[in-house]
Amino acid sequence: MPDAPTGRLIIVGTGIRTTGQLTVEAIAWMKAADVLFHVVADPVALEVISLLRTDHTIDLREYYAEGKLRRESYEDMADAIAAKVAEGYVVCVALYGHPGVFARVPYLAIDRVRAQGNPAQMLPAVSAEDCLYAELLVDPGMGCAQYEATNFLQHNHVADPTIHLLLWQIGMLGDWTHRQSRDPERNMALLVEKLSRWYPLDHRVTVYQASVHLDTPPRADEVALSELPRAWVGASCTLHIPPARQFVRDDEFADRIERVN
Repeated sequence: MPDAPTGRLIIVGTGIRTTGQLTVEAIAWMKAADVLFHVVADPVALEVISLLRTDHTIDLREYYAEGKLRRESYEDMADAIAAKVAEGYVVCVALYGHPGVFARVPYLAIDRVRAQGNPAQMLPAVSAEDCLYAELLVDPGMGCAQYEATNFLQHNHVADPTIHLLLWQIGMLGDWTHRQSRDPERNMALLVEKLSRWYPLDHRVTVYQASVHLDTPPRADEVALSELPRAWVGASCTLHIPPARQFVRDDEFADRIERVN
């Protein structure tokens, strides 16, 4: 009796700027897979996908619907991906940016596929975080904490004002549904109130949006923390909060470090 067909799942990222940031490895899998699912953010990425292949492509955005909870859309997407793998296909999923950064679908799909007994893997890609480090000249080695903005606001997280803080998706504070229009100012005052526990209201922060196209510069609007509710904030923006004060030396351990000559 022949063995049952064995499928495989490969999840890749298209980078923030598809032109120049799409890796050779990702391109190879996008072309070689039996089925290519994708969720990308701009027409250039869609054009690249159409040039790589003309058949067996599925746009996962069809699972979104106005007012539908995002988690329901994500579950439906993961089910569709896993079903194709279970049928024995080699499936590639191409997602905007890095596929494992602020993306729920890859983790759901990988869990489902591995539960079938089929292999699944994720490949690295350029994320908005990588672009932010380069374009705002932020060195995470000097200390950097980061949270999804709604997660930070609704849980008992504590900020350290001696290091960099990144809050992702600040334009979607408290928004759990897919919708074409949103009012980010609605909860921004709450975020400012919480951040004021650790930062003065005149502390300068940056609303950052990575550049999607080579001929368009990134957006980096610097404002006082108190001005944040009135600042322009897009759905994909990140808030960068630089340190507000210097590191505090830990004498107990600093004096015990052995100096290497």
